[in-house]
Amino acid sequence: MKENAAGLQARARTYLDWAAAAVPDTASPDEAVYGNPSSLHAEGRRAREALDSARARCALVLGVPPETLYFTSGGTESNALALYSLLRRAGKGRLLYSAAEHPSVRENCHALEKLHVPASAIGVETDGRVSEASLSRALEKYPDTRLVAVMGVNNETGARMDIAALGSLLRSRGAETGRPVHFHSDLVQALGKVPVDIPAWDIDSASFSAHKLGGPRGIGLLYLRKPLQPLYSGGGQERGVRPGTENVQGALALASVLERRASPATVRLEEEKAGARLQYLLARLKKIDRVSCIPADRKAGDGRFSPWILQARARGVPGEVMARVLDSLGVAISTGAACSAASKQRPVLAAMGLDQSAQLEGFRISQGWSTDTTCMDALVSGIEKALVSL
Repeated sequence: MKENAAGLQARARTYLDWAAAAVPDTASPDEAVYGNPSSLHAEGRRAREALDSARARCALVLGVPPETLYFTSGGTESNALALYSLLRRAGKGRLLYSAAEHPSVRENCHALEKLHVPASAIGVETDGRVSEASLSRALEKYPDTRLVAVMGVNNETGARMDIAALGSLLRSRGAETGRPVHFHSDLVQALGKVPVDIPAWDIDSASFSAHKLGGPRGIGLLYLRKPLQPLYSGGGQERGVRPGTENVQGALALASVLERRASPATVRLEEEKAGARLQYLLARLKKIDRVSCIPADRKAGDGRFSPWILQARARGVPGEVMARVLDSLGVAISTGAACSAASKQRPVLAAMGLDQSAQLEGFRISQGWSTDTTCMDALVSGIEKALVSL
């Protein structure tokens, strides 16, 4: 069979920007469920059954009741639904968010400040993680806190938060003060990459996105332990939390990709493979004098980080320049979140205490299931060529 131009280009290039979007999973179903789930006719009933089935399948993988899952357009909307619910709560209180959050959380917190919801950042350690000590300090400083948002895995550095420990701290504090705090976690970069245990973590809400797992764009999940009051209304779909005609085919594709990528056994196996590939890459990068990791003490097998994402820097070369040169050499990386690619600011690296030059030099390498050592070799070769030309 003759290969098309897109296929040839994909084969000729090395893709290491999986944290922005995973390579599409060709096994995703394309089921012809075209009826509106709210319609009463046979086509509508079939669509409703398919939607309910997709929700149940997702719930089984995540280990939560089906009624706690709501289909959304993706991680950004899921985060926004949780955050903006503060506007509908009596005695709004303060919103605390990690200083290293994804823009879909951080920028919405800034927007909520303009709507008179007090919001403050929780400082992170030099490794980019929110510690129990930093969260405790923030809670002491802001006793009016009503909602805390801390992501599971950082999208730029791969830093893994101890969500279980942070959740336990919030529950203990709430029991002492008699003022419960809603705990939200952006788990977009965690699901399918590191173990996720929503029941054990005792969180109130969480966000997920299909396209980070190789599923289609435009479909995600919001987990809510208890229903919230949404900021906007409509036809009452998704039990009123997310009104709008449901994306049934997206929901089916999301359920399918969760079953293939997010089961505990699969995650453990793939995380081990990703760790081995990262170890290989780090050994090769270590031989390049001008290249170092961010943070500098990151090593292979470091449990503080997800092996799927690595932030690095090349001394004297802006990360954006490195990304452009590598792109011309057929290697795709990024400087940070694709959602804020137009911005020259690096809030995550700034929160970690890096100086301006180190922030500007940072670039992100993120691998996926089809990544192999040949991809790593191509990356290292490209970096070496870039440093010579620059």
